[in-house]
Amino acid sequence: MKPPEKNKKNGGSLRSYAKYSSLAFQMLFIILAGVLGGKYLDQWLDLKFPVFTAVLSVVSVVLAIYYAVKDFIKKP
Repeated sequence: MKPPEKNKKNGGSLRSYAKYSSLAFQMLFIILAGVLGGKYLDQWLDLKFPVFTAVLSVVSVVLAIYYAVKDFIKKP
């Protein structure tokens, strides 16, 4: 027996929701790791200006966006 079309649609939207929410958490983790790593390095080196926090924050945002775009254009 075939499931009704309505259930297929809901399953697809639920799968899509799970995919994008997991992508958001992965991006959040990448950015948080960059910021906290930069803060740690700045405290460890006792720098007056937070160089590593600024640089690693920008780098982690770029990496998170790259990861998201790579995931979007991935062939099914």
